[in-house]
Amino acid sequence: METKNTEDQFEEFEKYDALSDQDIFTKIWTEPKRVFKFINDTQYEKYLYILMIFAGIVRAFDRASAKDMGDNSSLFSIVFSCIIGGGMLGWISYYIYAALLSWSGKWLNGAGNTSSIYRMMAYAMIPSIMGLIFVFFQIAVYGQDYFKSSTDYLESNIVGSIVFWISLTIEILLSLASLVFMVIGLSEVQKFSIGKAVTNLILPIAFIVVPILIIVLIVFLVKV
Repeated sequence: METKNTEDQFEEFEKYDALSDQDIFTKIWTEPKRVFKFINDTQYEKYLYILMIFAGIVRAFDRASAKDMGDNSSLFSIVFSCIIGGGMLGWISYYIYAALLSWSGKWLNGAGNTSSIYRMMAYAMIPSIMGLIFVFFQIAVYGQDYFKSSTDYLESNIVGSIVFWISLTIEILLSLASLVFMVIGLSEVQKFSIGKAVTNLILPIAFIVVPILIIVLIVFLVKV
């Protein structure tokens, strides 16, 4: 009887392609499908909340830069609001998106629920989170100018311009890596093909954007 129990334990262990904590962060770059399969099969959640806090901070800094907040706010208030506000509340937008992906995925016969998709998203964001290194580096170099609409600080400094474009290129590449990981992870969680996973990622955005465009178009036509 004891031998049978031992064999059952070994079978349960061998059912999963076991990965260590370190493997999750290193092998995701070269074997993302294997990593996401392990995360989904074992419901691996270690570092989930830490990753989502950092993902929220990334999103907050992106918004601050896109909105040129440096034109009207101090550097301290921008950084403080991005780190505290983004870290505390940023995860909410990702959870809502995960819920929308689960909802729209069911139209495509997807297998994942909100929790499994949210879990996958946390680890898919690893490359984008690494981009924070280059964001903080640029803040250290340019200060408040990094968040301003004016680009005079780049035009007057060749070295500064080179640093900016190199950092921006790396950030874009890391963001693209996160997008690729998101597609691969969603295909694993939802049991989709890559094409269906891409469609699933687009559908929630379309549900939000299309009605807004229709309303704007109607308002425009009424004014005309």
